[in-house]
Amino acid sequence: MRADLNRNHLVPPTGIRNLGILAHVDAGKTTVTERILYLAGAVHRRGEVHEGTTVTDFDPLERDRGITIFAAAVSCLWDGHRINLIDTPGHVDFSDEVERSLRVLDGAVAVFDAVAGVEPQTESVWRQADRYGVPRIAFVNKMDRAGADLDTAVESIRRRLRIVPLVVQLPIGREDGFAGVVDLLRMRALVWEAGRDTVTEGPVPEALADEARRRRRLLEETVAELHPAALEEFCARPEISTPTLSAALRDLTLRGEAVVVLCGSAYRDRGVEPLLDAVVAYLPAPPDVPPVRDGAGQERPADPAAPFAGLVFKVHAAPTGRLTYLRVYSGTIRRGDVVLDAGARRTERIGRILRVQADRRTETDRATAGDIVAVAGVKAARAGATLCAPGAPLVLEPPVTASPVVSVAVEPRGSGDADRLATALARMADEDPSLSVRTDPETGQTLLSGMGELHLEVAVERLRRDHRLDVAVGRPRVAYRETVVRGVSGLLYRHVKQDGGAGQFAHVVLDVEPLEHDAGFEFRSTVTGGRVPREYVGAVEAGCRDALAAGPLGGHPVTGLRVTLTDGATHPKDSSEMAFRTAGRLALREALRAAEMALLEPLAEVTVTVPEDAVGGVLGDLAARRSRVTGSAARAGTVVVTATVPLAELFGYATRLRGRTQGRGSFTSRPAGYAQVTGSVPGLTR
Repeated sequence: MRADLNRNHLVPPTGIRNLGILAHVDAGKTTVTERILYLAGAVHRRGEVHEGTTVTDFDPLERDRGITIFAAAVSCLWDGHRINLIDTPGHVDFSDEVERSLRVLDGAVAVFDAVAGVEPQTESVWRQADRYGVPRIAFVNKMDRAGADLDTAVESIRRRLRIVPLVVQLPIGREDGFAGVVDLLRMRALVWEAGRDTVTEGPVPEALADEARRRRRLLEETVAELHPAALEEFCARPEISTPTLSAALRDLTLRGEAVVVLCGSAYRDRGVEPLLDAVVAYLPAPPDVPPVRDGAGQERPADPAAPFAGLVFKVHAAPTGRLTYLRVYSGTIRRGDVVLDAGARRTERIGRILRVQADRRTETDRATAGDIVAVAGVKAARAGATLCAPGAPLVLEPPVTASPVVSVAVEPRGSGDADRLATALARMADEDPSLSVRTDPETGQTLLSGMGELHLEVAVERLRRDHRLDVAVGRPRVAYRETVVRGVSGLLYRHVKQDGGAGQFAHVVLDVEPLEHDAGFEFRSTVTGGRVPREYVGAVEAGCRDALAAGPLGGHPVTGLRVTLTDGATHPKDSSEMAFRTAGRLALREALRAAEMALLEPLAEVTVTVPEDAVGGVLGDLAARRSRVTGSAARAGTVVVTATVPLAELFGYATRLRGRTQGRGSFTSRPAGYAQVTGSVPGLTR
């Protein structure tokens, strides 16, 4: 079933599938990607993660660590359809790569471990896909592992992801004896023989015939409950024909009301061909997705003849120059075209257009609606920028960028390397928006902030390897926040400045009250009678937002409060927007000093897998880290403990866990919001 096809063949938008591979770390995303590329004829040798020979994990950092760090785009053809595929990271520290990828994808394959089922990071990426309305199908991988169970994995999908799973396959064989699947739609057996690249199709084994009929019936009943056309046919016959069932599965997938579930073992080349067929059958083509629109309501359909519009989702500083990765939503671009960076109001020229195969690139003369390509020559557009036709501007919604939660101080060891370090950090922040760089106003140190300890480790390693900088790195520090516990009412602030020129006058009265700390900041005005003109109200809000940058406890950002402008006064000559902005900023600073404030710290939800004989020591260690254990479950000789832990307590935890479990324990984590600090935190100045 391999298809050696010309990858530069032009495919209309209806024949394109833009999809991502999503999963928890070690669920087998990259192996699934490698098998897809091999079976589609895009590569002629299977790549293996443990051998460091995969196409998508091409960066030396990824091969050294055995994990996906950078989202990699590849392309192949299957059954006449072009599949543009992005292999995304599974580690929580690189979730911003997943976020930016999901923003430009039309569909996704969620990969699950047949033993573990839904894992913490799976839930996170699933919610990210929900946010962008990305239709998904599920692939339960590693069916050949000891303890693998499709039904248990499917139940975890139903329970933890709150989605209706529609299982369209029945495994043939268990664990090491897993040999194939029964296709419940066409009631046929698909068997893969060891050492063979091809699948053998045949009748359903007699031993599984009754179970296959039962499961087909269950699938029909579930679909009939969700889909009107299927229900109508089911009541009339009562059964659902294969064409109607297949069409209903596609409709339910596109609407996000259910998820089609397949199974297999990518490492042993079993189940990938049906997965590719399901991608073509159930996931949307660009025209199936609603037209993109901007905040003003302008739309762009997936039409090559429409005005050009595309979204930048990745920037890469390649040795040959800056590459800008682009999803083309509408229109056509050609080499040499001038496009508009709509947000920056700046034009750029398209130098070259490249179809990307991870670290290999093939030049093409154009890209049309539905394509994902890299372009050279765009000098300044950042991730999230909209590129469009100069005569038809619009600004598309950019992907959400999470706020960094961990920082380290970075200094060059060489006396003449300060400028080189600044240039390297600016380039890395350009490539990865979840990295931020700032100067500590008290110490003058350069602070590099990111999404976690591993994220910063990789960034520092890139400084040393790619930019050949010898740097000293400080101890990691988490990003604390401040919030209001008890507010103040009627705080009056009068800003008067007279220095010989035009004066400044602004009089404001503020109420400050607490909100839930994850509610951010709200501003409202109850001023009546025009005592503060409307244009000055906006200036007061801008000033209040300025004041949120540094709270009174330790200069941390402030969140979780509502500010109400209740009164004010103006001067006929000396009042201005600048004066009221200054008054808003200084008034809120004074109000925060008068209010009762509390410090917030970031939390992580940790899932620790340990041998049964090590549970006591691990629980004791978690308790010493100010954690709150939320659950535990036994699984095949191990115990899985979940807990909520302050992020500051997780630095160095991997080494401590390995020591307590003789190297047999492992853990994963994901952000769990912020909580008020209780007790004292070592090393924290308040």
